[in-house]
Amino acid sequence: MAYGLAIIEGLSMLPSYAPGERVVVKYNAQFAEGDVVLVDFETRVDIKRVKKVELDQVFIEGDNQAVSVDSRQYGSVKRDRVIAKVIYRLPNWLIRK
Repeated sequence: MAYGLAIIEGLSMLPSYAPGERVVVKYNAQFAEGDVVLVDFETRVDIKRVKKVELDQVFIEGDNQAVSVDSRQYGSVKRDRVIAKVIYRLPNWLIRK
């Protein structure tokens, strides 16, 4: 399995993840309800929480529901759009500013 680094942008995952935080992700990882994942939308990659998993569809939401645009607006996404699962948050002291 491949691993990568993602930098949080936007406010949709507050208070769980803030803009500028870095997370380690595992590509093509198994995921379940409650996991935080990266979702490929061709023109952007979003970070969202998995709320419901169906056969080939995933319902995703941002933790900050007041500002998040997610499955509540555009419906479930195909399972193959989920490209990675967040597995670790890098501590702030590790990040140089």
